[in-house]
Amino acid sequence: MEKLNKLSPSCDEGADQIPDRRRCRGAGEPLDLIVIGAGPAGLFCAINASGKDRKILVLEKKKSPGSKLLISGSGRCNLTHDGDMQSFLDHYGDNGRFLRPALLGFTNRDLVAFFEERGLAMITLEGGKVFPETQRSRDVLAVLLAEGEARGVQIVCGKSVTSIEKSGEGFLVACWDETYRSRTLVIATGGRSYPATGSTGDGYGFAEALGHAIAEIGPALAPVRIRDYPFADLAGISLPGARVSIFRGKKVREHEGDVLFTHEGLSGPGILDLSRSIRAGDVLRVSFVVDETREDLERWLLDRSRGDGARNLRSILAEMDIPARLASRVLEILEIPQDLKCASMTREMRIGLADRLSGFPLVVEGLGGYGCAMATRGGVDLKEVDSKTMESRLARGLYFSGEILDVDGDTGGYNLQAAFSTGFLAARSIQKRLSDQEGTR
Repeated sequence: MEKLNKLSPSCDEGADQIPDRRRCRGAGEPLDLIVIGAGPAGLFCAINASGKDRKILVLEKKKSPGSKLLISGSGRCNLTHDGDMQSFLDHYGDNGRFLRPALLGFTNRDLVAFFEERGLAMITLEGGKVFPETQRSRDVLAVLLAEGEARGVQIVCGKSVTSIEKSGEGFLVACWDETYRSRTLVIATGGRSYPATGSTGDGYGFAEALGHAIAEIGPALAPVRIRDYPFADLAGISLPGARVSIFRGKKVREHEGDVLFTHEGLSGPGILDLSRSIRAGDVLRVSFVVDETREDLERWLLDRSRGDGARNLRSILAEMDIPARLASRVLEILEIPQDLKCASMTREMRIGLADRLSGFPLVVEGLGGYGCAMATRGGVDLKEVDSKTMESRLARGLYFSGEILDVDGDTGGYNLQAAFSTGFLAARSIQKRLSDQEGTR
Protein backbone atom coordinates (compact mmCIF):
# COMPACT_ATOMS: atom_id res chain seq x y z
CA MET A 1 0.00 0.00 0.00
CA GLU A 2 1.45 3.38 -1.00
CA LYS A 3 2.05 5.92 1.67
CA LEU A 4 -0.74 8.38 2.30
CA ASN A 5 1.28 11.50 1.53
CA LYS A 6 2.04 10.20 -1.96
CA LEU A 7 -1.65 9.82 -2.68
CA SER A 8 -2.67 13.37 -1.79
CA PRO A 9 0.20 15.82 -2.22
CA SER A 10 -2.16 18.77 -2.64
CA CYS A 11 -3.56 18.20 0.85
CA ASP A 12 -0.16 18.01 2.48
CA GLU A 13 1.22 21.08 0.72
CA GLY A 14 -1.82 23.32 1.13
CA ALA A 15 -4.09 25.17 -1.26
CA ASP A 16 -1.34 27.45 -2.59
CA GLN A 17 0.39 24.46 -4.23
CA ILE A 18 -2.64 23.27 -6.23
CA PRO A 19 -2.14 23.52 -9.99
CA ASP A 20 -4.64 25.27 -12.26
CA ARG A 21 -6.26 27.44 -9.60
CA ARG A 22 -8.62 29.02 -12.18
CA ARG A 23 -10.22 25.62 -12.72
CA CYS A 24 -10.62 25.13 -8.98
CA ARG A 25 -12.29 28.54 -8.63
CA GLY A 26 -14.75 27.68 -11.37
CA ALA A 27 -13.76 30.70 -13.44
CA GLY A 28 -15.75 30.64 -16.65
CA GLU A 29 -17.80 27.49 -16.51
CA PRO A 30 -18.67 26.51 -12.92
CA LEU A 31 -17.45 23.32 -11.34
CA ASP A 32 -19.72 20.32 -11.70
CA LEU A 33 -19.65 19.39 -8.03
CA ILE A 34 -18.26 20.73 -4.79
CA VAL A 35 -18.22 18.45 -1.74
CA ILE A 36 -17.64 20.07 1.64
CA GLY A 37 -15.88 17.61 3.93
CA ALA A 38 -13.25 14.99 3.09
CA GLY A 39 -14.59 12.27 5.37
CA PRO A 40 -15.84 8.90 4.14
CA ALA A 41 -19.26 10.24 3.06
CA GLY A 42 -17.78 13.16 1.14
CA LEU A 43 -14.91 11.26 -0.46
CA PHE A 44 -17.12 8.36 -1.52
CA CYS A 45 -19.70 10.71 -3.00
CA ALA A 46 -17.05 12.56 -5.00
CA ILE A 47 -15.52 9.32 -6.27
CA ASN A 48 -18.85 7.92 -7.45
CA ALA A 49 -20.08 11.18 -8.98
CA SER A 50 -16.97 11.52 -11.15
CA GLY A 51 -16.98 11.16 -14.90
CA LYS A 52 -15.04 12.12 -18.00
CA ASP A 53 -14.07 15.80 -17.98
CA ARG A 54 -16.12 16.47 -14.85
CA LYS A 55 -14.71 19.04 -12.48
CA ILE A 56 -15.17 17.79 -8.94
CA LEU A 57 -13.67 19.52 -5.94
CA VAL A 58 -13.60 18.40 -2.30
CA LEU A 59 -12.98 21.16 0.26
CA GLU A 60 -11.56 20.10 3.63
CA LYS A 61 -10.74 22.55 6.41
CA LYS A 62 -8.22 20.28 8.13
CA LYS A 63 -4.68 19.98 6.80
CA SER A 64 -5.29 16.42 5.62
CA PRO A 65 -8.36 14.38 4.66
CA GLY A 66 -10.14 11.70 6.64
CA SER A 67 -9.09 12.77 10.14
CA LYS A 68 -12.06 11.16 11.86
CA LEU A 69 -11.85 8.05 9.69
CA LEU A 70 -8.27 7.55 10.85
CA ILE A 71 -9.32 7.24 14.49
CA SER A 72 -12.34 5.05 13.74
CA GLY A 73 -12.38 1.84 15.75
CA SER A 74 -9.30 3.00 17.69
CA GLY A 75 -7.43 3.18 14.39
CA ARG A 76 -8.61 -0.27 13.26
CA CYS A 77 -11.65 1.02 11.30
CA ASN A 78 -14.78 -1.02 11.95
CA LEU A 79 -15.98 -0.39 8.40
CA THR A 80 -19.38 -2.07 8.50
CA HIS A 81 -21.28 -4.97 10.02
CA ASP A 82 -21.97 -8.44 8.72
CA GLY A 83 -25.48 -9.79 8.21
CA ASP A 84 -28.69 -9.04 6.35
CA MET A 85 -29.20 -5.41 5.36
CA GLN A 86 -32.85 -5.52 6.42
CA SER A 87 -31.69 -5.93 10.02
CA PHE A 88 -29.51 -2.81 9.71
CA LEU A 89 -32.56 -0.56 9.90
CA ASP A 90 -33.09 -1.54 13.55
CA HIS A 91 -29.72 -0.03 14.47
CA TYR A 92 -30.43 3.63 13.70
CA GLY A 93 -32.98 4.64 16.31
CA ASP A 94 -36.35 6.11 15.40
CA ASN A 95 -35.16 7.49 12.05
CA GLY A 96 -33.67 4.30 10.66
CA ARG A 97 -36.33 3.88 7.97
CA PHE A 98 -35.02 6.99 6.24
CA LEU A 99 -31.85 5.09 5.37
CA ARG A 100 -33.63 2.17 3.71
CA PRO A 101 -33.05 3.30 0.07
CA ALA A 102 -29.41 4.15 0.78
CA LEU A 103 -28.59 0.93 2.64
CA LEU A 104 -30.33 -1.30 0.11
CA GLY A 105 -28.84 0.67 -2.78
CA PHE A 106 -25.29 0.20 -1.51
CA THR A 107 -25.04 -2.68 0.95
CA ASN A 108 -22.39 -3.98 3.31
CA ARG A 109 -21.53 -6.57 0.65
CA ASP A 110 -21.05 -3.79 -1.90
CA LEU A 111 -18.79 -1.89 0.50
CA VAL A 112 -16.63 -4.93 1.21
CA ALA A 113 -16.38 -5.65 -2.53
CA PHE A 114 -15.32 -2.07 -3.27
CA PHE A 115 -12.27 -2.33 -1.04
CA GLU A 116 -11.39 -5.93 -1.83
CA GLU A 117 -11.44 -5.19 -5.58
CA ARG A 118 -8.82 -2.54 -4.86
CA GLY A 119 -6.55 -4.85 -2.92
CA LEU A 120 -7.68 -4.30 0.69
CA ALA A 121 -9.07 -7.56 2.08
CA MET A 122 -11.71 -7.55 4.82
CA ILE A 123 -12.21 -9.76 7.86
CA THR A 124 -15.20 -10.30 10.15
CA LEU A 125 -14.39 -10.32 13.85
CA GLU A 126 -16.27 -10.40 17.14
CA GLY A 127 -20.02 -9.93 16.91
CA GLY A 128 -20.04 -9.53 13.13
CA LYS A 129 -17.87 -6.39 12.99
CA VAL A 130 -16.07 -6.01 9.65
CA PHE A 131 -12.53 -4.59 9.57
CA PRO A 132 -9.82 -4.29 6.95
CA GLU A 133 -7.59 -7.35 7.25
CA THR A 134 -4.68 -5.06 8.11
CA GLN A 135 -6.82 -3.47 10.85
CA ARG A 136 -5.48 -0.06 9.89
CA SER A 137 -7.79 2.87 9.16
CA ARG A 138 -5.01 4.48 7.17
CA ASP A 139 -5.26 1.72 4.56
CA VAL A 140 -8.98 2.41 4.09
CA LEU A 141 -8.26 6.11 3.58
CA ALA A 142 -5.42 5.33 1.19
CA VAL A 143 -7.78 3.32 -1.04
CA LEU A 144 -10.28 6.18 -1.11
CA LEU A 145 -7.63 8.77 -1.96
CA ALA A 146 -6.05 6.60 -4.65
CA GLU A 147 -9.45 6.01 -6.24
CA GLY A 148 -10.26 9.70 -6.10
CA GLU A 149 -6.94 10.57 -7.73
CA ALA A 150 -7.51 7.99 -10.46
CA ARG A 151 -10.90 9.52 -11.22
CA GLY A 152 -9.68 13.10 -11.30
CA VAL A 153 -11.22 14.25 -8.03
CA GLN A 154 -9.36 17.19 -6.58
CA ILE A 155 -9.06 17.58 -2.81
CA VAL A 156 -8.10 20.93 -1.34
CA CYS A 157 -7.18 20.82 2.33
CA GLY A 158 -6.74 23.67 4.77
CA LYS A 159 -9.74 25.34 3.10
CA SER A 160 -12.45 26.46 5.52
CA VAL A 161 -15.77 27.36 3.96
CA THR A 162 -17.14 30.59 5.38
CA SER A 163 -20.51 30.82 3.61
CA ILE A 164 -22.71 29.21 0.98
CA GLU A 165 -25.48 30.75 -1.05
CA LYS A 166 -27.78 29.65 -3.83
CA SER A 167 -27.00 31.40 -7.09
CA GLY A 168 -29.28 30.74 -10.04
CA GLU A 169 -29.09 27.04 -10.87
CA GLY A 170 -25.94 26.54 -8.78
CA PHE A 171 -24.10 27.59 -5.64
CA LEU A 172 -21.46 30.05 -4.50
CA VAL A 173 -19.12 28.58 -1.90
CA ALA A 174 -16.95 31.19 -0.21
CA CYS A 175 -13.68 30.52 1.60
CA TRP A 176 -11.56 33.12 3.32
CA ASP A 177 -9.48 33.83 0.19
CA GLU A 178 -11.68 32.92 -2.78
CA THR A 179 -15.14 31.90 -3.92
CA TYR A 180 -16.05 28.83 -5.95
CA ARG A 181 -19.03 28.29 -8.22
CA SER A 182 -20.61 24.89 -8.72
CA ARG A 183 -23.64 23.33 -10.39
CA THR A 184 -24.20 20.91 -7.50
CA LEU A 185 -23.19 20.84 -3.87
CA VAL A 186 -22.85 18.15 -1.20
CA ILE A 187 -22.58 19.02 2.48
CA ALA A 188 -20.78 16.14 4.19
CA THR A 189 -19.23 17.92 7.14
CA GLY A 190 -20.20 15.36 9.78
CA GLY A 191 -21.65 16.23 13.17
CA ARG A 192 -19.94 17.61 16.27
CA SER A 193 -18.33 14.51 17.72
CA TYR A 194 -14.55 14.48 18.00
CA PRO A 195 -14.26 18.20 17.11
CA ALA A 196 -10.47 17.94 16.97
CA THR A 197 -10.91 16.01 13.71
CA GLY A 198 -12.80 18.91 12.13
CA SER A 199 -16.35 17.88 13.02
CA THR A 200 -17.36 21.12 14.70
CA GLY A 201 -20.91 21.46 13.36
CA ASP A 202 -20.16 23.89 10.53
CA GLY A 203 -22.54 22.06 8.22
CA TYR A 204 -25.56 22.85 10.37
CA GLY A 205 -25.05 26.58 9.81
CA PHE A 206 -24.60 26.05 6.06
CA ALA A 207 -27.80 24.00 5.90
CA GLU A 208 -29.73 26.64 7.87
CA ALA A 209 -28.47 29.37 5.56
CA LEU A 210 -29.98 27.40 2.68
CA GLY A 211 -33.34 27.16 4.43
CA HIS A 212 -33.09 23.84 6.28
CA ALA A 213 -34.26 23.15 9.82
CA ILE A 214 -31.90 21.37 12.22
CA ALA A 215 -33.24 18.78 14.64
CA GLU A 216 -31.82 19.23 18.16
CA ILE A 217 -28.29 17.90 18.24
CA GLY A 218 -26.44 16.20 21.08
CA PRO A 219 -23.80 13.58 21.76
CA ALA A 220 -24.56 10.01 20.69
CA LEU A 221 -22.61 6.81 21.27
CA ALA A 222 -21.46 8.58 24.42
CA PRO A 223 -20.73 7.38 27.97
CA VAL A 224 -23.02 8.52 30.79
CA ARG A 225 -22.04 10.43 33.93
CA ILE A 226 -24.01 9.44 37.04
CA ARG A 227 -25.05 11.76 39.87
CA ASP A 228 -23.74 10.66 43.30
CA TYR A 229 -22.17 7.66 41.59
CA PRO A 230 -21.63 4.81 44.06
CA PHE A 231 -19.36 2.62 41.91
CA ALA A 232 -16.42 4.91 41.06
CA ASP A 233 -13.90 2.52 42.61
CA LEU A 234 -15.30 -0.41 40.60
CA ALA A 235 -14.20 1.03 37.24
CA GLY A 236 -13.40 -1.75 34.79
CA ILE A 237 -16.14 -4.15 35.91
CA SER A 238 -18.29 -5.29 32.98
CA LEU A 239 -21.80 -6.75 32.90
CA PRO A 240 -22.34 -8.81 29.73
CA GLY A 241 -25.81 -8.49 28.18
CA ALA A 242 -27.21 -6.26 30.90
CA ARG A 243 -30.70 -4.83 30.57
CA VAL A 244 -30.84 -1.04 30.86
CA SER A 245 -34.11 0.89 31.07
CA ILE A 246 -34.58 4.66 30.81
CA PHE A 247 -37.21 6.25 33.03
CA ARG A 248 -38.43 9.82 32.60
CA GLY A 249 -41.50 9.69 34.78
CA LYS A 250 -42.35 6.49 32.92
CA LYS A 251 -40.24 3.97 31.03
CA VAL A 252 -38.94 5.60 27.85
CA ARG A 253 -36.80 2.87 26.33
CA GLU A 254 -35.07 -0.41 27.14
CA HIS A 255 -32.00 -2.01 25.65
CA GLU A 256 -29.69 -4.96 26.29
CA GLY A 257 -25.95 -4.98 25.83
CA ASP A 258 -22.62 -5.05 27.63
CA VAL A 259 -22.28 -2.37 30.30
CA LEU A 260 -18.93 -1.12 31.58
CA PHE A 261 -18.45 0.66 34.90
CA THR A 262 -16.18 3.72 34.61
CA HIS A 263 -14.83 6.22 37.15
CA GLU A 264 -17.69 8.65 36.46
CA GLY A 265 -20.54 6.43 35.31
CA LEU A 266 -21.39 3.88 32.65
CA SER A 267 -20.16 3.00 29.19
CA GLY A 268 -19.97 -0.07 26.95
CA PRO A 269 -22.16 -0.93 23.93
CA GLY A 270 -25.29 -1.34 26.05
CA ILE A 271 -25.00 2.30 27.16
CA LEU A 272 -23.49 3.81 24.02
CA ASP A 273 -26.25 2.46 21.76
CA LEU A 274 -28.89 3.79 24.15
CA SER A 275 -27.27 7.18 24.69
CA ARG A 276 -29.12 8.88 21.81
CA SER A 277 -32.25 8.59 24.00
CA ILE A 278 -30.71 9.53 27.37
CA ARG A 279 -31.07 13.01 28.85
CA ALA A 280 -29.79 14.63 32.04
CA GLY A 281 -32.11 13.83 34.95
CA ASP A 282 -33.24 10.49 33.54
CA VAL A 283 -33.17 7.47 35.83
CA LEU A 284 -31.39 4.42 34.42
CA ARG A 285 -32.28 1.07 35.94
CA VAL A 286 -29.49 -1.40 35.26
CA SER A 287 -30.13 -5.11 35.74
CA PHE A 288 -27.16 -6.90 37.27
CA VAL A 289 -28.76 -10.28 36.55
CA VAL A 290 -29.60 -11.25 32.97
CA ASP A 291 -33.15 -12.43 32.15
CA GLU A 292 -34.46 -12.26 35.72
CA THR A 293 -37.37 -10.10 36.91
CA ARG A 294 -37.64 -8.60 40.37
CA GLU A 295 -40.31 -11.17 41.26
CA ASP A 296 -38.12 -14.04 40.06
CA LEU A 297 -35.21 -12.80 42.13
CA GLU A 298 -37.28 -12.31 45.25
CA ARG A 299 -38.69 -15.83 44.91
CA TRP A 300 -35.19 -17.27 44.30
CA LEU A 301 -33.78 -15.51 47.37
CA LEU A 302 -36.65 -16.81 49.47
CA ASP A 303 -36.05 -20.38 48.26
CA ARG A 304 -32.34 -20.11 49.02
CA SER A 305 -32.94 -18.73 52.50
CA ARG A 306 -35.08 -21.77 53.22
CA GLY A 307 -32.91 -24.38 51.52
CA ASP A 308 -29.41 -22.99 52.15
CA GLY A 309 -29.93 -21.01 55.32
CA ALA A 310 -26.45 -21.71 56.68
CA ARG A 311 -24.69 -20.32 53.61
CA ASN A 312 -23.26 -16.85 53.39
CA LEU A 313 -25.43 -14.49 51.28
CA ARG A 314 -22.44 -13.36 49.23
CA SER A 315 -21.69 -16.95 48.20
CA ILE A 316 -25.14 -17.50 46.72
CA LEU A 317 -24.99 -14.16 44.89
CA ALA A 318 -21.80 -15.45 43.24
CA GLU A 319 -23.93 -18.19 41.65
CA MET A 320 -25.74 -15.45 39.72
CA ASP A 321 -22.49 -14.35 38.02
CA ILE A 322 -22.55 -10.99 39.74
CA PRO A 323 -18.96 -9.72 40.14
CA ALA A 324 -17.99 -10.19 43.80
CA ARG A 325 -16.98 -6.56 44.35
CA LEU A 326 -20.24 -5.34 42.85
CA ALA A 327 -22.32 -7.72 44.99
CA SER A 328 -20.42 -6.55 48.06
CA ARG A 329 -21.11 -2.90 47.20
CA VAL A 330 -24.84 -3.55 46.76
CA LEU A 331 -24.97 -5.20 50.19
CA GLU A 332 -23.12 -2.22 51.63
CA ILE A 333 -25.55 0.26 50.06
CA LEU A 334 -28.50 -1.70 51.45
CA GLU A 335 -26.78 -1.89 54.86
CA ILE A 336 -26.90 -5.68 54.79
CA PRO A 337 -24.01 -7.27 56.75
CA GLN A 338 -21.41 -8.76 54.43
CA ASP A 339 -21.30 -12.06 56.36
CA LEU A 340 -25.07 -12.43 56.72
CA LYS A 341 -26.39 -16.00 56.57
CA CYS A 342 -29.25 -16.64 54.16
CA ALA A 343 -31.54 -17.78 56.98
CA SER A 344 -31.12 -14.39 58.67
CA MET A 345 -32.27 -12.40 55.65
CA THR A 346 -35.42 -10.40 56.49
CA ARG A 347 -38.27 -9.78 54.08
CA GLU A 348 -37.21 -6.14 53.74
CA MET A 349 -33.66 -7.20 52.89
CA ARG A 350 -34.93 -9.70 50.33
CA ILE A 351 -37.21 -7.16 48.65
CA GLY A 352 -34.49 -4.48 48.60
CA LEU A 353 -31.88 -6.86 47.22
CA ALA A 354 -34.21 -8.18 44.49
CA ASP A 355 -35.13 -4.62 43.52
CA ARG A 356 -31.51 -3.44 43.24
CA LEU A 357 -30.22 -6.51 41.42
CA SER A 358 -33.04 -6.47 38.87
CA GLY A 359 -32.75 -2.73 38.16
CA PHE A 360 -30.31 -0.62 40.15
CA PRO A 361 -31.49 3.02 39.89
CA LEU A 362 -28.92 5.60 38.79
CA VAL A 363 -29.68 9.26 38.06
CA VAL A 364 -28.03 10.70 34.94
CA GLU A 365 -25.88 13.76 35.53
CA GLY A 366 -25.22 14.12 31.81
CA LEU A 367 -23.67 12.54 28.75
CA GLY A 368 -20.02 12.60 27.87
CA GLY A 369 -19.32 15.60 25.64
CA TYR A 370 -18.56 15.77 21.94
CA GLY A 371 -14.90 15.13 22.68
CA CYS A 372 -15.65 11.52 23.63
CA ALA A 373 -18.96 10.90 21.81
CA MET A 374 -18.50 8.69 18.74
CA ALA A 375 -21.44 10.25 16.89
CA THR A 376 -23.95 13.08 16.97
CA ARG A 377 -27.71 12.74 17.29
CA GLY A 378 -29.89 15.25 15.50
CA GLY A 379 -28.99 17.17 12.37
CA VAL A 380 -30.63 18.20 9.11
CA ASP A 381 -34.38 17.54 9.35
CA LEU A 382 -35.11 14.40 7.36
CA LYS A 383 -38.50 15.68 6.20
CA GLU A 384 -36.60 18.19 4.08
CA VAL A 385 -34.37 15.59 2.37
CA ASP A 386 -35.43 13.07 -0.28
CA SER A 387 -34.44 9.66 1.11
CA LYS A 388 -34.27 8.21 -2.43
CA THR A 389 -31.64 10.69 -3.63
CA MET A 390 -30.28 12.56 -0.55
CA GLU A 391 -31.23 15.77 -2.38
CA SER A 392 -32.67 18.74 -0.53
CA ARG A 393 -36.39 19.23 -1.01
CA LEU A 394 -35.81 22.96 -0.60
CA ALA A 395 -32.85 23.71 -2.88
CA ARG A 396 -32.35 21.81 -6.13
CA GLY A 397 -28.82 20.54 -6.61
CA LEU A 398 -28.05 20.51 -2.87
CA TYR A 399 -27.32 17.13 -1.26
CA PHE A 400 -26.46 15.84 2.19
CA SER A 401 -24.58 12.70 3.18
CA GLY A 402 -23.26 11.16 6.36
CA GLU A 403 -23.58 12.28 9.94
CA ILE A 404 -24.92 15.75 9.21
CA LEU A 405 -28.33 14.11 8.72
CA ASP A 406 -30.67 13.51 11.67
CA VAL A 407 -29.87 9.81 11.94
CA ASP A 408 -27.17 7.98 13.87
CA GLY A 409 -26.29 4.32 14.23
CA ASP A 410 -25.27 1.90 16.94
CA THR A 411 -21.71 0.80 17.54
CA GLY A 412 -20.43 -1.93 15.26
CA GLY A 413 -19.81 -0.25 11.89
CA TYR A 414 -23.33 1.07 11.32
CA ASN A 415 -22.37 4.74 11.12
CA LEU A 416 -19.60 4.22 8.59
CA GLN A 417 -21.89 2.05 6.46
CA ALA A 418 -24.48 4.85 6.52
CA ALA A 419 -21.81 7.36 5.50
CA PHE A 420 -20.76 5.31 2.48
CA SER A 421 -24.32 4.38 1.51
CA THR A 422 -25.68 7.95 1.68
CA GLY A 423 -22.62 9.22 -0.17
CA PHE A 424 -23.14 6.65 -2.90
CA LEU A 425 -26.88 7.39 -3.20
CA ALA A 426 -26.23 11.13 -3.48
CA ALA A 427 -23.56 10.47 -6.13
CA ARG A 428 -25.95 8.39 -8.20
CA SER A 429 -28.48 11.22 -8.24
CA ILE A 430 -25.77 13.78 -9.01
CA GLN A 431 -24.55 11.62 -11.89
CA LYS A 432 -28.02 11.68 -13.41
CA ARG A 433 -28.44 15.41 -12.88
CA LEU A 434 -25.08 16.23 -14.45
CA SER A 435 -25.68 13.84 -17.35
CA ASP A 436 -29.01 15.51 -18.05
CA GLN A 437 -27.37 18.95 -17.96
CA GLU A 438 -24.54 17.78 -20.20
CA GLY A 439 -27.08 16.46 -22.68
CA THR A 440 -28.71 19.86 -22.99
CA ARG A 441 -25.49 21.81 -23.59
